[in-house]
Amino acid sequence: MINNNNRNGSMDKTITFSIREDERDRERKMLLRAVYDALSEKGYNPINQLVGYILTEDPTYITNHNNARGIIRRIDRDDLMAALLKEYLQL
Repeated sequence: MINNNNRNGSMDKTITFSIREDERDRERKMLLRAVYDALSEKGYNPINQLVGYILTEDPTYITNHNNARGIIRRIDRDDLMAALLKEYLQL
Protein backbone atom coordinates (compact mmCIF):
# COMPACT_ATOMS: atom_id res chain seq x y z
CA MET A 1 0.00 0.00 0.00
CA ILE A 2 1.36 3.43 -0.88
CA ASN A 3 0.18 6.67 0.72
CA ASN A 4 1.27 9.72 -1.29
CA ASN A 5 0.14 12.57 0.99
CA ASN A 6 1.12 13.35 4.55
CA ARG A 7 -0.22 16.08 6.87
CA ASN A 8 2.03 18.76 5.37
CA GLY A 9 0.80 18.02 1.87
CA SER A 10 4.20 16.75 0.80
CA MET A 11 4.67 13.40 -0.85
CA ASP A 12 5.22 10.50 1.52
CA LYS A 13 5.47 6.87 0.51
CA THR A 14 4.63 4.15 2.96
CA ILE A 15 5.20 0.67 1.68
CA THR A 16 3.89 -2.35 3.52
CA PHE A 17 5.56 -5.70 3.13
CA SER A 18 4.11 -9.13 3.67
CA ILE A 19 5.63 -12.53 3.09
CA ARG A 20 3.60 -14.68 0.77
CA GLU A 21 2.59 -18.15 1.87
CA ASP A 22 4.82 -19.87 -0.70
CA GLU A 23 7.81 -17.94 0.66
CA ARG A 24 6.92 -19.05 4.17
CA ASP A 25 6.69 -22.63 2.94
CA ARG A 26 10.13 -22.40 1.33
CA GLU A 27 11.66 -20.98 4.49
CA ARG A 28 9.96 -23.59 6.67
CA LYS A 29 11.23 -26.38 4.40
CA MET A 30 14.75 -24.96 4.43
CA LEU A 31 14.75 -24.74 8.24
CA LEU A 32 13.28 -28.22 8.67
CA ARG A 33 15.84 -29.65 6.26
CA ALA A 34 18.67 -28.07 8.27
CA VAL A 35 17.29 -29.65 11.46
CA TYR A 36 16.81 -33.01 9.70
CA ASP A 37 20.39 -32.94 8.41
CA ALA A 38 21.80 -32.05 11.85
CA LEU A 39 19.89 -34.92 13.46
CA SER A 40 21.14 -37.31 10.76
CA GLU A 41 24.73 -36.16 11.19
CA LYS A 42 24.54 -36.93 14.91
CA GLY A 43 23.19 -40.44 14.22
CA TYR A 44 19.60 -39.88 15.35
CA ASN A 45 16.51 -40.99 13.47
CA PRO A 46 15.37 -37.54 12.28
CA ILE A 47 11.75 -38.49 11.68
CA ASN A 48 11.31 -39.97 15.17
CA GLN A 49 13.01 -36.99 16.78
CA LEU A 50 10.94 -34.46 14.82
CA VAL A 51 7.70 -36.31 15.63
CA GLY A 52 8.65 -36.28 19.31
CA TYR A 53 9.30 -32.56 19.14
CA ILE A 54 6.06 -31.82 17.26
CA LEU A 55 3.97 -33.84 19.71
CA THR A 56 5.53 -32.46 22.89
CA GLU A 57 7.23 -29.21 21.87
CA ASP A 58 10.11 -30.41 24.05
CA PRO A 59 13.28 -28.99 22.45
CA THR A 60 15.43 -31.77 23.92
CA TYR A 61 14.26 -34.00 21.07
CA ILE A 62 16.40 -31.80 18.81
CA THR A 63 20.19 -31.75 18.96
CA ASN A 64 22.16 -28.56 19.49
CA HIS A 65 24.46 -29.67 16.65
CA ASN A 66 24.60 -26.96 13.94
CA ASN A 67 22.19 -24.88 16.05
CA ALA A 68 19.33 -27.24 15.14
CA ARG A 69 17.53 -26.59 18.43
CA GLY A 70 17.58 -22.85 17.81
CA ILE A 71 16.45 -23.35 14.24
CA ILE A 72 13.45 -25.53 15.14
CA ARG A 73 12.24 -22.85 17.54
CA ARG A 74 11.97 -20.42 14.61
CA ILE A 75 9.17 -22.57 13.17
CA ASP A 76 5.72 -22.14 14.70
CA ARG A 77 4.61 -25.64 15.67
CA ASP A 78 0.94 -25.05 14.81
CA ASP A 79 1.86 -23.66 11.38
CA LEU A 80 4.13 -26.64 10.83
CA MET A 81 1.41 -29.12 11.73
CA ALA A 82 -1.07 -27.35 9.44
CA ALA A 83 1.44 -27.36 6.58
CA LEU A 84 2.18 -31.06 7.09
CA LEU A 85 -1.54 -31.92 7.02
CA LYS A 86 -2.12 -29.84 3.89
CA GLU A 87 0.79 -31.54 2.18
CA TYR A 88 -0.28 -35.00 3.28
CA LEU A 89 -3.88 -34.42 2.16
CA GLN A 90 -2.67 -32.67 -1.00
CA LEU A 91 -4.87 -29.63 -0.36
